[in-house]
Amino acid sequence: MNRFLLPVATLWYRELVRFYRQRDRVLGTLATPLLFWAVIGSGFSGSLSSSGSYLQYLYPGTIILSLLFTAIFSTISIIEDRREGFLQSVLVAPISRASMVLGKIMGATTIAVIQGTGFLVLAPLLKIPMSATSFALSISILLIIAFGLSNLGFLIAWRSTSTQGFHAIMNLFLMPMWLLSGAFFPESGVPGWIGGLIRLNPLTYGVRSLRETMLHNSGHSLLFSLVVCLCFALFSFAGAALVAGRQSDKDLP
Repeated sequence: MNRFLLPVATLWYRELVRFYRQRDRVLGTLATPLLFWAVIGSGFSGSLSSSGSYLQYLYPGTIILSLLFTAIFSTISIIEDRREGFLQSVLVAPISRASMVLGKIMGATTIAVIQGTGFLVLAPLLKIPMSATSFALSISILLIIAFGLSNLGFLIAWRSTSTQGFHAIMNLFLMPMWLLSGAFFPESGVPGWIGGLIRLNPLTYGVRSLRETMLHNSGHSLLFSLVVCLCFALFSFAGAALVAGRQSDKDLP
């Protein structure tokens, strides 16, 4: 057990130290969702015909967006580690591939949850009541979603040969996931094919979970949404571990 947990803890700590030493990345992951929420939310404040302001409606989706950006910026370290030779050194070390994958992903997940928690403290400014129970539940939801997004980022970064290609794929894949999660516009009234994509999107259930926990107006079952989010996190981790386990260090780009 120690041979498994020690590499996990070491890689986890390295990811945290490395990320927060790069202040431009910290600023980018914090400022971009905050500016998006403030500008877009204020601009569309009169367009939502339901209870509450559009800033409140967009708030859970903005927290998910912060997790998304953090997953992108954190898992890009895989490409940098490969280029610097660190990843090859880890792969030939006498540790399991699963511990390497879990360590990298847990580092990215922890960073994302810390960033997302920073957005949760803005809830009183929007007159969103947050009890100790709802706050703890919200953090648990952030943990599950961040873990799943970090797994997806790992899957893409593992096969990417350049940071430019990585960003292109992430923007093509993950940003539409966010836009089709019900974070930006209500699910009701959309064309049928968009509604189908929204229901198939695992990120939709993360937004629903946060919205139901904080605003209590999602109109969907919190338990069902949490189960879908958990399945998404577990299956995506299994995929990341499988991809890393099948590829030998000699096959790395």
